Amino acid sequence: MATLRGASLPSNPLFTDASPFHKPNNVHVPVNRLRASSAKTGSFSDNPASKRTKSPTQNAIFVEKTRNLSDNPKAESSSSASYCLSLLGTKCFGDCRQIHGLAVKFNAFEVDSLIGNKLAVAYSKNEESLGNARKVFDEIPKRTMAAYSALISAYCRLEQWDDMFLLLGLMVDEGLLVDRYLVPTILKACSATKMSKNGKMIHGYVLRKELDSDVFVGNALINFYANCGDLRSSRSVFDAMREKDVVSWTALVSAYMDEGLLDEATVVFHSMQLKGVKPDLISWNALVSGFARNGEIDLALQSLEAMQEKGLKPRVNSWNGIISGCVQNKYFEDALEAFYYMLELPENPNFVTIASILPACAGLRNLNLGRAFHGFAIRRQLCGNFHVEGSLIDMYSKCGRNDYAERVFLKAENKNTAMWNEMIASFVNQGKMEKALELLRLMQNNGPKPDVISYNTIFAGYARNGQKTEAYELLSEMVKMDLKPNIVSFNVLISGFLQYGLSYEALKLFQAMQSPSNVSFLGNVLAESARPNSITATSALASCADLSLKCKGKEIHGFTLRNGFERNIYVSSALVHMYSKCHDTDSATKVFRKIEARNTICWNALIAGHVSNMQPEVALKLFCEMLSEGVEPSLITLMILLLACGDMAALRSGRELHGYILKSQLDKSNSKLVNALIGMYAKCSSITEAKSVFNSEFKEDIPLWNVMISAYLVHRIAKNAISLFEQMEFRGILPEH
Repeated sequence: MATLRGASLPSNPLFTDASPFHKPNNVHVPVNRLRASSAKTGSFSDNPASKRTKSPTQNAIFVEKTRNLSDNPKAESSSSASYCLSLLGTKCFGDCRQIHGLAVKFNAFEVDSLIGNKLAVAYSKNEESLGNARKVFDEIPKRTMAAYSALISAYCRLEQWDDMFLLLGLMVDEGLLVDRYLVPTILKACSATKMSKNGKMIHGYVLRKELDSDVFVGNALINFYANCGDLRSSRSVFDAMREKDVVSWTALVSAYMDEGLLDEATVVFHSMQLKGVKPDLISWNALVSGFARNGEIDLALQSLEAMQEKGLKPRVNSWNGIISGCVQNKYFEDALEAFYYMLELPENPNFVTIASILPACAGLRNLNLGRAFHGFAIRRQLCGNFHVEGSLIDMYSKCGRNDYAERVFLKAENKNTAMWNEMIASFVNQGKMEKALELLRLMQNNGPKPDVISYNTIFAGYARNGQKTEAYELLSEMVKMDLKPNIVSFNVLISGFLQYGLSYEALKLFQAMQSPSNVSFLGNVLAESARPNSITATSALASCADLSLKCKGKEIHGFTLRNGFERNIYVSSALVHMYSKCHDTDSATKVFRKIEARNTICWNALIAGHVSNMQPEVALKLFCEMLSEGVEPSLITLMILLLACGDMAALRSGRELHGYILKSQLDKSNSKLVNALIGMYAKCSSITEAKSVFNSEFKEDIPLWNVMISAYLVHRIAKNAISLFEQMEFRGILPEH
């Protein structure tokens, strides 16, 4: 890969060993998971604004039709109005501005207001001329339903929600009722802005006006409730529909997939076929991407095979669903494998593909591969999209090249809010809070207005740095900007304070969220109660664990029970950890035994709890029980158990664990695991075995030398410790202190 030179990024795709067309040698890619060539894929829309131009033939027709009127200033207004209407009713014009000028010239707007309405509709079809559409629309004395619908749909398409809802209110004030064609557009806006109450009001209106018999309205309602997380209502709407098409079934499959209910989604998909409805490409994509999003990559690939057996060829969105699902679940090598196979078919990647695969490079911290994909995107002319440029900023930032990230940002012609947020996140991750705040001020003054994500990103940085004063000041500023903090705002503050060690501050904020009227330190920020969710409760329990506040932890335990959070595995594990840290292993065990689907996280919490409470023998028994239930231990599990064996001087158990590690598929070269092994053997007085582990590992790791030297010193073998220290110096490894 050619290096990036000077102040600019590569203008030509330069591929060497990191070319996306060839699997890089330094990235392991599984070879058996992909043997077929699919998703409700959340594809990013490019919406390139393109001006309409007239062909020579169209221009000749326009000139011919307007010649007589242009040469005759006395032409009757009614004739000119009729002529303008006829032009707007045909496809012979290429630029609305010419008809607009003609209508103004002959005063046609005053003769027939329909001209203004039709002209507004025509303008609204092009993103660049939407401003003209609104200007014409505002001057129309009598607006039609068609004009309202066209502008509302245009605002919805461009996600300009404030303008859309403002126009909808104006329409209702003028006595025009929403029809069955406009209902799906409004429901889409309500789901995108999470305005569930407004969406339910629209549903009530639909029932009163008996619009629910329309299949398009029914489909929009299914999607609305699914996007708002109300699966029960989504299913209720589906069951009540008298007519269901393939879109209805697909929407329900997607709804179940979004909630992680894979079995239910599969049943619906098969029921669709039993009812005689043939799944189309979008239906199969919903199934494939749903499996991938939920981490079931093998099932996603099996669905791809089944899809082809049914005669449907996977398209680019099918593969995008696989790739994005792999990346979301941190299966970065599988994402790369899917991309390579996609190219071999061949299937041409699009903007979404590049924006989805770049996070895999970031996750692997593989700068060369990321630069290769950047070059690939340039050659395929896929770099002009702000989603791709945002992913490039994120990739370069996570790969440690923030200078490249800044260059991408500065060179981007169209910067949307998401791209600004990526750049803010880059500065926050570097710890450059002043730079991040400077970007926020630029957004407020010159760029797109900052959104909740912009503020939340800076909140996270301030909290992780322990800058609580700055964080709270920015929180107050956010409210003054008419931006309402969401649950994520408080979660990042609480988790950030906890990470910095401000456990009491984290707990204080959690309490403020529950009873805002009883606190004064946040002023009007918490004017109404912000209900904590399962993530908030998990962080609050961790604070109680750090502070050994068992009574407060029990209060939060009650809160989780009242809100149904205890079924969440992370909340349950946090409860086990809290009780263990408060030296109440009996309560920790009771919570643990109530967990239905126990995973490695909750097992680790209980095992670690017993080890920290000087009950290592119980920890070892739990490990055997864990294996009998078929739960695979993680590196953390084994390090906890090695500590237990060392504390008990249980050499035999320690050797058995060592054997398990050697036979398992775990990363045996992990330095922390190796250190734990050496420490265990040293505590068990088996220096020979400790030295054997040390000799078999990579010798450039300073902590590895430290733990072996410490083992010699603990056992008063000073001569060997000095000899090892001299070997360390001879190899050029500098001691830490």
